[in-house]
Amino acid sequence: MNALNRLNQLSQSRVLNSLAVLTGILAMSYAFYLQYYEYLEPCPLCIFDRVFLLGILLTLLAAAIHNPQRAGQRIYAALCLLFTLGGLISSARHVWLQHLPADQVPACGPGLNYLLDAFPLSQVLDMVFRGSGECAEIHWQFLGFTLPEVTLLMFICYAIFNLLQIVRKNDRHLF
Repeated sequence: MNALNRLNQLSQSRVLNSLAVLTGILAMSYAFYLQYYEYLEPCPLCIFDRVFLLGILLTLLAAAIHNPQRAGQRIYAALCLLFTLGGLISSARHVWLQHLPADQVPACGPGLNYLLDAFPLSQVLDMVFRGSGECAEIHWQFLGFTLPEVTLLMFICYAIFNLLQIVRKNDRHLF
């Protein structure tokens, strides 16, 4: 009976946040697998997607651990939504670059490490979001979807999840 009481004390938002964190960890793990075992180097926009996903994961993890009352849940969801919007912009730009005609693809530029060493952050952001030829290359597909398209879908799901967390009226228990 003690285990059932513990399960009953778990709040719905804590469980949902934990599942969202687990999903993001699996996505990030697969990205690292592609990088370190399949030798698929991430382009600058992929790196920005990872940074935004990391922000989402840290926010959701903090919300799951903290398990605040309703107002705190909304604050965590709003913060997470900011990271999600950044990821949506980054991945949407990446998808757009991949669908440009070959003659309109920007030329390949220097790597992100060089840009961060050589230029101020505002200029780096501007250069990265203008895109480069390496961001337009397609190296991976699943069911006809490219990696940036799958990432965009993931950020859309996180946006919906966070919006639902914000507008939800209460935090009912699971059982």
